[in-house]
Amino acid sequence: MRPMMPPPAGMRGPMHIGGGPRGYLTEEERETRPRVTKKLLLRILGYLKPYKWQFIAVFVAILISAVLGLFPSIITGKIVDAIISDSREIKILAQLVVLAFVVLAAAQIISVLEQYINSWISQKIIYDMRNQMYDHLQHMPHSFFTNEKQGDIITRMNSDINGVSSVISVMLTSTLSNVLTVATCVFYLFYTDWRLAIVGLLVLPLLILPTKAVGKKRWELVSKSQAKQDELNQQVDETLSVSGSMLVKLFTKEKTEYEKFRKINNEATEITIKEQRAGSWFHVFLGMFIQIAPLMIYFVGGFLIIGGLDSGLTVGDISVVVALVNRLYQPVRQLLDLQVDFVRSLALFTRIFEYFDRKCDIENPENPVKPPLNDSTVEFCDVHFSYETGHEILKGISFFVPSGKMYAIVGTSGAGKSTIIGMIPRLYDVSEGCVKVAGTDVRDFDLAYLRTNIGIVTQDTYLFNGTILDNLLYAKPSATREEIENACKVANIYDFIMGLPAKFDTVVGNRGLKLSGGEKQRVSIARVVLKNPKILILDEATSSLDSISESLIQSALNAVMQNRTSIVIAHRLSTVIAADKIMVVENGEITETGTHSQLIETSEKYRKLYETQFKKVIDYESAKTQKI
Repeated sequence: MRPMMPPPAGMRGPMHIGGGPRGYLTEEERETRPRVTKKLLLRILGYLKPYKWQFIAVFVAILISAVLGLFPSIITGKIVDAIISDSREIKILAQLVVLAFVVLAAAQIISVLEQYINSWISQKIIYDMRNQMYDHLQHMPHSFFTNEKQGDIITRMNSDINGVSSVISVMLTSTLSNVLTVATCVFYLFYTDWRLAIVGLLVLPLLILPTKAVGKKRWELVSKSQAKQDELNQQVDETLSVSGSMLVKLFTKEKTEYEKFRKINNEATEITIKEQRAGSWFHVFLGMFIQIAPLMIYFVGGFLIIGGLDSGLTVGDISVVVALVNRLYQPVRQLLDLQVDFVRSLALFTRIFEYFDRKCDIENPENPVKPPLNDSTVEFCDVHFSYETGHEILKGISFFVPSGKMYAIVGTSGAGKSTIIGMIPRLYDVSEGCVKVAGTDVRDFDLAYLRTNIGIVTQDTYLFNGTILDNLLYAKPSATREEIENACKVANIYDFIMGLPAKFDTVVGNRGLKLSGGEKQRVSIARVVLKNPKILILDEATSSLDSISESLIQSALNAVMQNRTSIVIAHRLSTVIAADKIMVVENGEITETGTHSQLIETSEKYRKLYETQFKKVIDYESAKTQKI
């Protein structure tokens, strides 16, 4: 006879052999494990400090739960003694059963309360960290987003910060619960009988160590299975996306890609089968071996009772020891994995803190200024700039744009044109020299004030996945309907919008993909018109337009640039000819300056650009006109 209470809800007994990837560090994790410092630990605790009283409540709940967790085992022993006693009073037995039920109910209620508070704390910390991370990233310089992978940024914002929840439950509450459970169980084991306690504790490693051995084998197979699953996901992502599926069809690679997928899928399936079968026979023998632990306890206890060596020891006491040893299995096993959990938790926080520690080089000065911009001149004074040390992009750029004039920048791809205009709204800061607006260094401006007065239309037009109206109001949330319609008319997009079934409430799709390139450009130009900036920057704003779309907005651009200081990067000759002055940029330097007619006569470099970029467009459009 082996009377014993089952382990409490949520506790896994020794027959439940686990041990997945959680209990082992990968080679990469071993090599890159973070260094534990007092500063790092205090920084982590800083996020917990606002919720210290809630943590105290959790600690009290865990302590009460650990103590109550002893009672089922203790009551089991009492019930056994009541059954085999000479008196055999049913009343005592009933009282013990009722007491066991009350204790179990109380333990469950406290457990729910603990989980509720714990969940509230973890979600609040995630809320705080996510807000802090988003605010921090919003103020990072533009170079951060050009250098970092978008997937890494999203991982920090979502997966890493969400992982903080498990850190709190595993590293804090779960560890604390395991420690208190082990402490209370060991205390009562020795309180019941020190000899049986020693026997029970000696056999405990024999139950845990084989389990970890099987877990390690399964972990290796799970890791391989995950790697193959990643290959499958990559294959699906590449070949079943819009662009990927089109490429497969155009090169008739359906059969090739299917065979590739089938091969990876077969390998993934084989590894998964091995993983599920891993340790099956070992589990059988281990299940049999597990029975040895209680048998040894019963043997020693029975020897003491039958041999008359301890008259105070009862069968109920032996049952209590067996139950408590079983109760120790899970918390001890989890505490053995504490190092792994600790390393991964620190690594998680280290990844998050690595982003928080990225300095934002472009910030408001201590005493920002907001000079009047009625005279909105733009001046570059011997500007040098490098994205990375040793590779200079701009090499002594100097020019002056009078207020209300339109200057054009031309040059081959990679010459530094976009970098030049990025200096004006401080998307980048100069390495040497300075950029001035209205005679004031842009680094002295209030950053929001500076950018509010600069409008930019880029060649890579970006629209949010909302309605046309949402995207327009992004420039000026307080805009009236009349202002919105006038801006759209200036951009020659009003008639198109009114022809849509939902009109301004039309959803443009992700990145505006439901609109054509020309339509997106005109919406973005309307957005800039609504902003009404003092300085206008066009970064090849008509490069993705066909001739009809360009003709629709060319007059609009002229109207928008009227009485505004404008700097234009253009490949369209019509825009360049209209410029008050053209600057030829080559290898990060301004090599020629003048009007179109002047440069055609005096600049060989400009004539080459004209022949390669502009004249082809003229000849093509002339040919189309002749056909018509």
